[in-house]
Amino acid sequence: MKRKVLSLILSTAMVASLAACGSSAPAATDSQSADTTASETAADATAATETAEAGSYELTDLYITVDGTLTANVDNGQDAFIEQWEAAVSEKIGHDIKLHINQPEHSGYKDNVAQLLTTGQPGDGQYPDALIMSATMFKQYQNTGILWNMADAYANAEFQSRITLPSINENMKTANGELYAFAPTYGNGCVTYIKQSWLDAAGLKVDDIKTFDDYYNMLKAFTKDGQTGVIAAGFGKLDEAPYINYMPEFWQGAYPAIYQKDGQWVDGFQEQATIDALTRLAQGYADGVIDKDTEEASTKTAREKWFSNDQTTSEGVFTYWAGTWLRTLTDNLDKNDVDTDLGDDRLVQLPPIKEIKDTWGGYINREAPVWVITDDGDGDNSREQAIFDALLETMLDGDKVQTLWTYGAEDVHWSTHAESFTTNPDDPDKKKDYEYAEGEFHLKQSPNDPNSVWKKNHLDPVLVIAPLTNGFIDNDELVTAGNKFFTENCVDAPQSPSSEILTEVEADLATDKTTLMNEVVAGKKSAEEAIAEYQTKWGDTINEILEELNAQ
Repeated sequence: MKRKVLSLILSTAMVASLAACGSSAPAATDSQSADTTASETAADATAATETAEAGSYELTDLYITVDGTLTANVDNGQDAFIEQWEAAVSEKIGHDIKLHINQPEHSGYKDNVAQLLTTGQPGDGQYPDALIMSATMFKQYQNTGILWNMADAYANAEFQSRITLPSINENMKTANGELYAFAPTYGNGCVTYIKQSWLDAAGLKVDDIKTFDDYYNMLKAFTKDGQTGVIAAGFGKLDEAPYINYMPEFWQGAYPAIYQKDGQWVDGFQEQATIDALTRLAQGYADGVIDKDTEEASTKTAREKWFSNDQTTSEGVFTYWAGTWLRTLTDNLDKNDVDTDLGDDRLVQLPPIKEIKDTWGGYINREAPVWVITDDGDGDNSREQAIFDALLETMLDGDKVQTLWTYGAEDVHWSTHAESFTTNPDDPDKKKDYEYAEGEFHLKQSPNDPNSVWKKNHLDPVLVIAPLTNGFIDNDELVTAGNKFFTENCVDAPQSPSSEILTEVEADLATDKTTLMNEVVAGKKSAEEAIAEYQTKWGDTINEILEELNAQ
């Protein structure tokens, strides 16, 4: 039955589309569908949990599907990661498990997962035992019956005694206490980066940029002779929460999706704030301060154009992920010989402008990406519990396995042995020497780029909900500064809704909203006309969704 439910949900478009902050966005409450099949599945899972004997299923092969957040890919030391994971986990659980990693292209991850879950079967060598999902993906799958309720496994996990951010997973529980996903970190979010050299050339300082008018005038000052003010991976990411994070200054207080406001679920796409945001985007596009490639750009395309060694057709502003990415973006500018004289001061982070502070309160901290375990539907939880024990329980062991997920493989991505190496040895301007004593934890050169130092694997040590206990800390000043800046200037995103009707139409809904947004920005219709068209087509359906959500 649950396979039928899943097929129905995916049939529209293979599923549309992964620190506590100083302040918070409008409050959101947990929600769940009244779907009978999902309820029966949850009841069966609960009963099975109570009767299954620990260790009654011996897991020999573990199949996981991951996106690009696992940095140790096939070209970057994944074989060593797998080998060391298998050895460490075998030592913990007392028998061997072979780890199989399926890592599709990051940009096509959602469609690939939909394909796997629609056409595959547990045990076929392709169907995932566990996989990574964004918060939005998770909400779409939560009520299909295909995910395992891990509430009891989570409650009894050894890492519970070391969790410092319990609310991250507690807030994902349904009203009945089921937990169908596990977040090992909090979500993180995006901040606006500005090239210092462009500010200098325009005679500006970051402290001058306090309002949207200041921001817009800066973009206009940057836009000349083939150069542009800002680029992003789309004018808005309307198929994945938090939707507005790549162009926050233009969106300001808008939230073009269903979210909770003053205790009621509303459709933000129909609100005046969205009309105003679309109008601002259209003006920016018409004035040329938004790069023309933005509409079709992937995140990879936008990044690479921004830090390209050809800055004559580049952009001054780019809003992207906080923390580790401050280092990554700086290093990529360095690789491309951009502003080498400024060293690690190439980029500045823009504090949220007044209009963002007055509405949301800061940059948006997204809901955390999660791990889920697939339920084989046999009414016996022993297989799923074995997957939890081998994968998620060990992922936060505080020691060997958590270090693998955090930094990668020992003596491949990191080491504690005495070592010295040099990056860019043939370039006097970029050459940098590294030397470490025996016993000193440090990151090594990246396996696929000896001129770059490895940063992290899957878990960000600053974002993780249960810290390492072995003292392994990489003290990168830029990463530390980036994380500090974000946590001081962010608010939590509204919780994604969980609705049976919304899940069935969400892919088509996101496609239509994106089309309307792009048409407004391109000047083909006004924002008011676009919203009216949206209301004509989707108004009744949206009202049904809101009634369903508000009745829960």
